[in-house]
Amino acid sequence: MSALRQGVRKREVFGWVMYDFANSGYTTVVITAVFAAYFVGGIAQGAAWATFAWTAALSASYALVMVSMPAIGAWADRHGAKKRVLMIATAACVVATAALAVTPRFTGANAVVLAMAMVIVSNTFYSYGESLTGAFLPELATPEGMGKMSGWGWGFGYVGGMLTLGVCLAYVLWSQARGLPASHFVPVTMLITAAIYGLAACVTFALLPERAQPQPDRAPEGAWAQLRRTFHEARGYRDFMGVLACTVCYQAGVAVAITLAAIYAEQVIGFLPQETMVLIFVLNLAAAVGAFAFGYLQDRIGHRLALAITLVAWIAVCVIAASVTTKSGFWWAATIAGLSMGSSQSAGRAMTGYLAPPARSAEFFGLWSFATRLASIVGPLSYGAITWAAGGNQRVAILATAVFFVGGLLLLLPIRMQRGRDAALSTPQGVRSAFGTR
Repeated sequence: MSALRQGVRKREVFGWVMYDFANSGYTTVVITAVFAAYFVGGIAQGAAWATFAWTAALSASYALVMVSMPAIGAWADRHGAKKRVLMIATAACVVATAALAVTPRFTGANAVVLAMAMVIVSNTFYSYGESLTGAFLPELATPEGMGKMSGWGWGFGYVGGMLTLGVCLAYVLWSQARGLPASHFVPVTMLITAAIYGLAACVTFALLPERAQPQPDRAPEGAWAQLRRTFHEARGYRDFMGVLACTVCYQAGVAVAITLAAIYAEQVIGFLPQETMVLIFVLNLAAAVGAFAFGYLQDRIGHRLALAITLVAWIAVCVIAASVTTKSGFWWAATIAGLSMGSSQSAGRAMTGYLAPPARSAEFFGLWSFATRLASIVGPLSYGAITWAAGGNQRVAILATAVFFVGGLLLLLPIRMQRGRDAALSTPQGVRSAFGTR
C-alpha cells in the first residue's frame, strides 16, 4: 500500500523532507554545538549569569511560540496559506541567524543584548517553520504512511544537521590550525548555517505545493482568544490531548539532551570542544538512522508501541550517562540517545498528524508546537534547578531527567490511536477536505 495520498507526487515529498534537511543545521550548530558555548564563554566571558541568560533567551522564544503559533496556524488554515507563512518564517530565521555573525563586533552588554535578541528572533521563527512544515504531513501521507514519511523527514533532517555541522567543523579546524580565535570562526559558522538553511529551503518552496483550500467561513480571532478556543475544542479529542500531554513530558527530557549534551560532555566527562563537535556529529548520524528505521517500524507495529520503545531507551540513556566516568562509556550513551532522539521525534510528529482533524492541521500542529516549546522550557530549567540544588552535581540532574521519560510512558498507556483517528474524522471539520483533492 502506498504511503502517499492519491495525486501526491514523489517530488512533493522530496520537497517536504528537504525542509527538515534545511532547518536542522540551525539547531545543531546554533543551539547545540557552537553558538551556545561561544555565547557563554566568549560573548558573556564566562560570567556566572551567562548560562542563565542563554536559557532565558531560549525560554523567551519558546514562550512567544507557545502563545502565538495556534493563532498563526489557524490564520494559515483559514487562508490556505501554510506555504506562504512558511516562506516568511524561513526568511526571518535565516536573516536573524546571519545577524549572529556581527555579535563579536560589539563588546560588553551590547554584545550580550544583541546576541540574545537575535537568538530569540531566530529560534522563534525556526519554531514557526518546524510547526508549519509538520502541518503539511497529513496532506501528503496516508494515515498508514505517516510514520514512514515523518521518519524520512527527520532522517533527512539529521543528514542536513550533519552536513552543516561538518562544514562548520572543517572551517573551525582550519581556523584553529592557523591560530585564529573563536571571535573569527564562530561568526563564519553562523553565515554557513544561514546559507545552507536558505538554499536548501528553496528546494522545498520550488517542489512543495499548497494543497489546502481557503476556509472563508472561519472567523478570525486574536492570538489569546484563538489559543483558548483551540485548546477548548481540542479537549473533545481525548487521544490527541493525551499525545500533547505525553509530548510535554518526554520532550522535556529530549530538550535536556539537545540543549545540554555538549555542556555535560565537557564539564562532567571531560570532552574537548573539538571532541564535542565530533560527538554531536555522530549523535546526528545515529539520530538519522533511528528516524529512518523507526519510520518504517512504527507503521508496522503502531506509533504508540514504537514511541514506548524509544522512551525505554531514553531511560537507559539517562542511567548510563549518570553512571559512566569515561569518554568511551559516554559514547555509548550518546549513540543510544541519537537513535532514540530520531525515532521519538518522528513518532511524536506522526501521531500528531494522525490524530489532528485534517481541515485544521496547521491549527492543531500549533498546539503540538505549544507542547514541544513548553517542554523546552520545563526540561532545561528543571535540569538547571536540580544541578544547583545538588551543589553543581550534574549527574544527579541527568538521572532525574529519566523521570520525564517515565512520565511520558505512563501518559502514553491510555492513548488509543484508532479511537483518536475516528474522533478526528467525526466532525464536519474533520471530514471537510483541506487538501484540495477531488
